[in-house]
Amino acid sequence: MDHPHGGFDTAEGVSVWVVVVRLALLLVSALIAGSGLAVTVPKGVRAANFALAAVAAGLITVSLVAFDAHVLGAVAHGVLVALVPVLLGKPAVRWVAAALTLLLVIETSVGDSGLLLVANTVYVAGAVAWVALALTPGARFRQHALSLGVVLALAGLVRLVSSGLAFDRRIYETVLGLGLVVVVLLPLAALGIRRCGTLAVVASLLAWSGLAAIPSPQELPIPGVPVLASAGGVPVLISPHRPGPNLVHFPSGNHRVKVGDGPEIAAVPSAGADGTWALVDLPAGRGEIRVNDDFGVSFDTGTAPGPAADVECASAALGGLASGRRDVLTSCPADELSTEDADSLTKLVTFLKNKGVTSVKLVEDGTPRGVRAAALVRSSLPVSDSGDALVVLSGWSDGYRALSRAGVEQAESPVHPHGLYVAPWLLTAPIATSVTTLAVPLRFDPREQLPIGYAIEVGNEFGGTNPTPAGFRSWLGGRSAGDQVQIYAVAQVTAMPMGPGEAHGPGMPMQEELAGQWVPKATVVPVSPVLS
Repeated sequence: MDHPHGGFDTAEGVSVWVVVVRLALLLVSALIAGSGLAVTVPKGVRAANFALAAVAAGLITVSLVAFDAHVLGAVAHGVLVALVPVLLGKPAVRWVAAALTLLLVIETSVGDSGLLLVANTVYVAGAVAWVALALTPGARFRQHALSLGVVLALAGLVRLVSSGLAFDRRIYETVLGLGLVVVVLLPLAALGIRRCGTLAVVASLLAWSGLAAIPSPQELPIPGVPVLASAGGVPVLISPHRPGPNLVHFPSGNHRVKVGDGPEIAAVPSAGADGTWALVDLPAGRGEIRVNDDFGVSFDTGTAPGPAADVECASAALGGLASGRRDVLTSCPADELSTEDADSLTKLVTFLKNKGVTSVKLVEDGTPRGVRAAALVRSSLPVSDSGDALVVLSGWSDGYRALSRAGVEQAESPVHPHGLYVAPWLLTAPIATSVTTLAVPLRFDPREQLPIGYAIEVGNEFGGTNPTPAGFRSWLGGRSAGDQVQIYAVAQVTAMPMGPGEAHGPGMPMQEELAGQWVPKATVVPVSPVLS
């Protein structure tokens, strides 16, 4: 949940002024509709209705001019609020008032369906009916008001329960939770009271409609489940979400992070990874980090230890969160060499030997995955600093730096005449574009529907971030990406090369900067048959 210092925080992309104008128009229209539905109205109501209709016309004009409101809907709204005072006292006014009430239900139900749509219909129509009852002299007010108040409270209770906030602390810790409580309790507080009760019901109607403009609160943090939240509209990832060192990740930009009374820590780029990262120490238990000193993101690290704070591990966690799962992070990709990656590297070695490569230069690291991967290559190919090919088996940071150096060397002279190769887990946009071209053994085609779907989904979830193999594997959640290995070339070119008669890559027309691309401004295409 965002906790800004002062001001009313609205849902992302919603202007405060839009909310103010729409709530004011709702209030005025509900009063007009209620007076039109009243059995009889006191003297002076007609004049008041003309004044309210003039206010509504002004608000509708502002909505059209400043906020790009729907023209037909605005015109219909304006006609109905103008007709009610004109027809007041005549039988036809009730039909017009009923139509205006229906329009208010439609305008406040955008995006609702099923039980929520029913609840919204009941709440809006019930509030208008209360106004009509209060304006009718001599009506059996207390008896009818009791029924209406209970109905409104029940509709509010439906919305409260369906929000998912009813049974946890967010009901009293967040603006949305408090608003939901208001729409339940205010109608009950108004029971049997004509004037003050009507004000309470009108206020509850405004609160009901204003709920749509309040951002949804952050999911309650669970120890060990990386936190994906928003800080002023900026996505934030906290991983591994355990006591001790944690990475706070942003898609891009200059952001600062503060924990408690500690110093502010700047988020900076990390070699081989997208976005910016801040390494912070989180205490055990519940707390909150401050982002740019303006927004808070809650955490609950628990007390148990967790995996290391690692950028690839965080990317894997983000893939799982983008798929809707909230799994406890117990290990990182570099903790072991998976069966699939071992098979891919074995086939890469065979491919290199068949090409005539007699030795390779290895870039490795000390992680369990890196040690096993290096041993696998060494068991089949000699290793030397002047190898025919460079094979990178390290993590992201070391791989990025090694390839950047190799790219400079290759530009001066072909140090590795058979080219540069990376392990399957190193297909990140920064690594792939650190050199003019490289090759990678993959079990999936990045141009196909499933990888593109993941790339789009994770980009939408986290500010346009690029996909990664670690994130893709977590996003798949145990599903197989494929069992056939091919060598793919990654090249920084703007045209998609296709072989004679080859079908166009699914979802990948010949232009750059397309949603779902694994490496922007580059191509990723197979350059080998399926390896056996």
